[in-house]
Amino acid sequence: MSDNSQIESETVITNPTGEINTSNSDNKSDALAQLSLLKTQIEQVVIGQSHVVDSLLIALLTNGNILLEGLPGTAKTRSIKTLARSLSVDLGRVQFTPDLLPSDVTGTEVYQEVNGKPVLTFQEGPIFNNLLLADEINRSPAKVQAALLEAMEERQITVAGKTYKLPELFMVLATQNPIEQEGTYPLPEAQMDRFIMKVNLDYPDDEAESQIIKLVRDEEQNVQALENIDPKYIFTARDEIHKIHSSQAIIDYIVAIVMATRKPERYPDSPLQQWLTVGSSPRASIAIDKCARAQAWLSGKDFVDPTDVRVVVHNVLRHRLVLSYDALADSVTADDVIDEILKQVAVA
Repeated sequence: MSDNSQIESETVITNPTGEINTSNSDNKSDALAQLSLLKTQIEQVVIGQSHVVDSLLIALLTNGNILLEGLPGTAKTRSIKTLARSLSVDLGRVQFTPDLLPSDVTGTEVYQEVNGKPVLTFQEGPIFNNLLLADEINRSPAKVQAALLEAMEERQITVAGKTYKLPELFMVLATQNPIEQEGTYPLPEAQMDRFIMKVNLDYPDDEAESQIIKLVRDEEQNVQALENIDPKYIFTARDEIHKIHSSQAIIDYIVAIVMATRKPERYPDSPLQQWLTVGSSPRASIAIDKCARAQAWLSGKDFVDPTDVRVVVHNVLRHRLVLSYDALADSVTADDVIDEILKQVAVA
């Protein structure tokens, strides 16, 4: 186990939906206490979407990018804007439309007159912010979507042969409508693979809907003040997460789950062979490991157990699978496939 743990007697409860609850906050590290406060603040503004808040924090702590998919009005944009407000960081927003150009995202070189002489200067686009909200990303064609590829993977962009570094704290938070809606363009597999998580949002239940109405009424009177969380705690948390221990058994468990998507014939008694056309890349294994360690850290532990893996695996894998025509015809979803994999793969 890691020597970094400052939590000796904390009781941890992780419910089946993946929501994170911790106790004995006096024993938490400063970073964990601040991240717990950040989670609480966002949940006060984003009602009924705790699993989304957890996923946003995990993506932030793993230096990843996140894709939120849901029908309009399910608090996708609200979640992201509240995260930026709580951290007091710069938020750039791009509304993706069919006529959007790559330069509208990355920026472009323009001629300006300086001391009577024309000079070519680079004008930064909205991507040069700490958080980039790519709103309705699947409403633009692939050429524009691809403008984000280098930024999402290498935290830099290249324009006219010149490379520009992005801020040290950077994350793409994309939203998309369900692909069944008109006017959408499916994201390329290469880009989907660069999202560490894809989170599905549903409509809130009765109680949450009632709370939303009351929240909006209160906000019409005055905007709710949020306590600022210093972004330095994000980097501190990342250092601590690096020290979270994953045993060889956990690594083998992660590998077995991912290999089940590539070689479903290993499980002849399951329908996986009929459901899967293409499995997950090595990025999936890396992402599960990172997210499981972040989940364990947020839960107040200094080691990863199989529960941490199972909590994050749906969000990490659901956008990395290509289902067969048979599966689609039978209304089998990616989550159904992952559920079957978890049944078939033995717990480490």
